[in-house]
Amino acid sequence: MENQRGKGLSFARRIYLPRIIGLGVGFFSVAAALYPLHMPNWLWALLVFNGFIWPHLAYQISTRSTFPYHAERRNLLYDSLCGGFWTACFQFNPLTTVTILSMMTMNNVAAGGRRLFLLGALAQVAGVLLGCLLFGFKFSLTMTQIEVWACLPMLTLYPLALGMVSYQLAIKLAQHKRALRDLSRTDSLTGLLNHGAWKDLLHTRFTRCRDNNTQDILALIDIDHFKTINDNYGHIVGDAVLRELSQALKGLLAEGERAGRYGGDEFCLILPDQPLNKAEAQMERLRQAMDQYRHPDVPELRVSLSIGLARFQPSYSDAVAWLDDADKALYTAKHTGRNTISVALSSPG
Repeated sequence: MENQRGKGLSFARRIYLPRIIGLGVGFFSVAAALYPLHMPNWLWALLVFNGFIWPHLAYQISTRSTFPYHAERRNLLYDSLCGGFWTACFQFNPLTTVTILSMMTMNNVAAGGRRLFLLGALAQVAGVLLGCLLFGFKFSLTMTQIEVWACLPMLTLYPLALGMVSYQLAIKLAQHKRALRDLSRTDSLTGLLNHGAWKDLLHTRFTRCRDNNTQDILALIDIDHFKTINDNYGHIVGDAVLRELSQALKGLLAEGERAGRYGGDEFCLILPDQPLNKAEAQMERLRQAMDQYRHPDVPELRVSLSIGLARFQPSYSDAVAWLDDADKALYTAKHTGRNTISVALSSPG
């Protein structure tokens, strides 16, 4: 409900400025066409209200509504109704009629697509019928120089305002699209790449190493006895351990590098081309950092890591072979006492 209301308020804010500009400059277009016809004073008062008061009133109606989106769509239909009404009042002066109705139609299409376009067209017809009922069905095909000049701001300023709103909306949509893409590739608990995204990264780095003749180092990291941590201390403590490790991993990485959560308690990262002993030293710092970690509510908890390293080898047929070597090294670390670092046999220093 709150999310729906937020979207409706955003929609109302996007319409607000174009309506102020459109109805404000539209006032002068309509006034220039009405002036030679000697219309009654109440009609001029209505025109002032429509041009300068209604935009702000419409915004207040929308933003104070329980459903701002629906309220704003109704406001757009009122705009169309008034547009049709004014065309009948100034006796369908060709230039002013085309200017007013086309600008409103463009606004309806931009705001609501085909459905709002059709509803807006019906509202315009209803407005025309109302105007004809009050003032008769008359045509005025002559145009004065003042009427031509009065239409120019409407033909320039309003499309500019609508274009700017559309541009800003396109930028926001692009940002949301990127955010959604990042969310789909990110593990929600740790903020690291999820399994699928990290596998994609692995294949990309494999190709880069093969093409550039570099030897990056793949590291697989496993939290020792993680199930026991969850069983003994609960999943909240277990999640805190996972987040702590993810933060430690991020601290190891250079700008632009990403680590991943490969499984429930298994993490992975690729260290750029460097001596193997340097990579081992980095992993040792990580292991010691987690060894020194103390949960504030469970001070007796101790966390240790088993780590497997595999340097890229030109003999690897694909990324899976590289991953398999790192997995074998991790297996060795886990079965030779844990809390240690093991290097794949095919990874000379």
